[in-house]
Amino acid sequence: MTETVFYVFAAAAVISAALCVLQRSPIGALIWLVQAMLALGAIFVLLDAQFIGVIQILVYAGAIMVLFLFIIMLLNMGRTTSDIRGPAGIAATIVLAGLIALELGGLWAYSTPRIGREVRASAGFIEAGKAFAGGQAVQDATAAHGVVGGIAPPLFNEYLVPFEVTSILLLAAIVGAVVLAKRKV
Repeated sequence: MTETVFYVFAAAAVISAALCVLQRSPIGALIWLVQAMLALGAIFVLLDAQFIGVIQILVYAGAIMVLFLFIIMLLNMGRTTSDIRGPAGIAATIVLAGLIALELGGLWAYSTPRIGREVRASAGFIEAGKAFAGGQAVQDATAAHGVVGGIAPPLFNEYLVPFEVTSILLLAAIVGAVVLAKRKV
């Protein structure tokens, strides 16, 4: 049952992405892109990566798409038409979808146990606990406190300053975009 639901969400993500590319309106493209991001978040939840799924939905489908919507509204991009839409855009989408279908067809024979066996049998397979200095400590913390409990302490202890610098840089980029958009109006 879970595999069927996975394929439904995967098909929804691919179709939404194709419709995003084929839209003439930037607002319509944005809505289809949000749909693709929601489907990806659902896929992450189905793959037992609930934290990544929720972050996918909150950050990408929520915050960044709202930011894109405000930028589209500020720049008034709704009045221009793109030259990559129409028959050429449809043909490019069909070709890309065919290539993706060929790649996925090659993966159809793989199952989760087979992939696990092949990865373990490969010469380059190294466990995270052996590859990184703190790898085993991270694995132990994740097992004891869950994924969020394993991510939060390093993020807010060792990497707090880079985290805050990144947020300031993003804020400066948003303010710069608004100032540039106001100049054109």
